[in-house]
Order: sequence, then C-alpha cells, then structure tokens
Amino acid sequence: MIAWSVSAFTALPEFRTVVLVVRDGEQEQARAAVGPGPRIVAGGKDRQHSELAALRALAAEIRAGQIDVVLIHDGARPLVGTDLVREVLRVARADGGAVPGLPRPGLAVAGPGDTLTAAADGLVAVQTPQGFRASELLDAYEAAAADGFSGTDTAACVARYARGLPVRWVSGSARNIKVTYPHDLVVAERLLS
Repeated sequence: MIAWSVSAFTALPEFRTVVLVVRDGEQEQARAAVGPGPRIVAGGKDRQHSELAALRALAAEIRAGQIDVVLIHDGARPLVGTDLVREVLRVARADGGAVPGLPRPGLAVAGPGDTLTAAADGLVAVQTPQGFRASELLDAYEAAAADGFSGTDTAACVARYARGLPVRWVSGSARNIKVTYPHDLVVAERLLS
C-alpha cells in the first residue's frame, strides 16, 4: 500500500523530494517497499509528531527557499491520483493552502440525550494530500510542538497556528479512500483491478 501512495508523488517531476515517515525500526522494510528514491525518517508518537519529523527533515531546504510548498499525504490512501496531487499543489502554490474533500450532505450532529440536529450545508469529508506553503507550515508545526498541541490533521494545525494563511477546498476523489478496516482493503483491491 505504501508503495502505491509514494508512487503518486515520485512519478511527478514537480516533486524533487519525497519524505516517507515510518515507525522507528521499520526503515529497512519501508526502503524495500518503496525503493531508493524517498527519504525515510522515523515518525513520532502520533500523526502530529510524525508530520513534524518530516518537516524537520526538510527544514534546511524550506528555510533556504528551495521548497516552496509541502504536501502531506496519508499512506493509508493508496489510490490517490496524480490529477488530485497536482491540483492540491497548484492551489497551495497559488493561495497558500489546499485540502481536498468530498461533500457530505445529509449529516446530522449528535447532541445530548441522543438528540440529532441537522448539520449545516456545505460539510465536506477531508482527504489527503493536504498542501501548504512550506515556511508557514514548518512555523505552525514548531509552534504547535512548543504548545504541546496535537491536531487531527495537517489543516487543524494550520488553522490554529498559521492564522491568515488561506486554505482552499478542492474537489477530492471518491477513489481516494482511506484503508482503515479490513473491508477497506477489499474495496481498494477492487478499485485497482
């Protein structure tokens, strides 16, 4: 799965550098899966710390202006397409940040006492890759680390610590599923065949 996720980025000439974050001790296994291209770094205790590890691996290039935008992708989304990757990159470069999503009409909010309230129109289920201007993203993650903040995704950290950085919603892809449960793997295999 991770090889499919990584290949969506290594196949594009727009990406000179790809960083793969893995659990400490799994670097050799990851290298065997993805080949010699990507940098491999050990992750942290959660998503936030793992993303920070990747950003720190790129920090010198970001500070030197060699990397203008960073896209962060969840390896559990092996079916991301290159068109979506390119669109997130394009919008993040133009506007500062981009997050793909799919509209989710008909959702409700669960309240106290098992009550339901209709949710506002315009809700989207966010996906990855999420892309942001590199220097603002690195600064946001360093500030979050100093505060001990751990967000649910990259956009949550940006929203809290990179105030003023516009983040645009781009249309996601129904194929860009997240493999979380065993039945998701079956769905992914069917989509690949």
